[in-house]
Amino acid sequence: MRPKSASPFLAACRCRPTSHTPVWIMRQAGRYLPEYRKVREAVDFLTLTKTPELAAEVTLQPIRRFGMDAAILFSDIMTPLEGMGIDLEFKPGPVIANPVRSAAAVDKLRVADPEECVPFVQETIRILRRELTVPLIGFAGAPFTLFCYLVEGGGSKTFAQAKAFLISEPEAAGQLLAKLGDTVARSLEAQAAAGAQALMVFDSWAGLLSPADYRRHAFPVVDRILTRLRPLNLPLIYFPNQGATLMEDVSTLPADVVGVDWRLPLGRAREILGPDKAVQGNLDPAALFAPPAELIRRVDQVLDDAGDAPGHIFNLGHGIERLTDPDAVARLVDRVHERTQRS
Repeated sequence: MRPKSASPFLAACRCRPTSHTPVWIMRQAGRYLPEYRKVREAVDFLTLTKTPELAAEVTLQPIRRFGMDAAILFSDIMTPLEGMGIDLEFKPGPVIANPVRSAAAVDKLRVADPEECVPFVQETIRILRRELTVPLIGFAGAPFTLFCYLVEGGGSKTFAQAKAFLISEPEAAGQLLAKLGDTVARSLEAQAAAGAQALMVFDSWAGLLSPADYRRHAFPVVDRILTRLRPLNLPLIYFPNQGATLMEDVSTLPADVVGVDWRLPLGRAREILGPDKAVQGNLDPAALFAPPAELIRRVDQVLDDAGDAPGHIFNLGHGIERLTDPDAVARLVDRVHERTQRS
């Protein structure tokens, strides 16, 4: 296993100099890969996430193929919710049979114990730590993002019911966010204990909130989670998707790294976040459909925007699209490595 000091990814998380700019991509293990699709022919998505040997295999696939500088655990942000008392299916996105839309429904939920409810996640991590030569990122969904799915009952473009519940039932909504926060924190602590070397919190729907609502509802519980995780001494990554208007608040969170989507140039993000926070991102996933020369130009633009200061992890500004050509991903990874080699 590669020692931590040799990892560009872990060094970049701490804003330390690196031999090259590290690169990994969100959803790098998934359905754009033919080897992943072959595994999925035999099992459904939930079975895949709950079978440690298979989850470890698909986590490893992009590392073998592309040589990324970090692996991210193959799982789903919804995984801990079953342990709270939620009936969850994937069709193919998450569908919740018992949406949470009242104070009484919130009261029935429990804080999930990861050792009891998702032991397969920890076992997957233990397998991966034996196999990987790059750091492993554990992750969870942020409470507000999970809140959106729980109240809405599934995916949505606007999450109108979730936002209505947040605004009309602030006390019940606050209790739900608190329970989700405790579940998320316990999940990440268990992943760290199993061997995860960095922890990431995905706030996929943070951008639905105004800065005032984000500050009131979503920010406090994320702040508590990250503060609780700080004693683990692992890099903490927070990704507020579509969060350009939230960055001033995000800059005060106890995260080491902030993921930035493509709507905000990395140079501007670094000005807002300050020199002590690393940035992760932020190529538009659509760029992977461009001709090779245009893709290279856009990769170079992201690198130029990030600047020469330590503390940049190259990534997409959101998850990779399922129709992406794997050759384009290889071209991206190779360009980042070649362009940023340092003596």
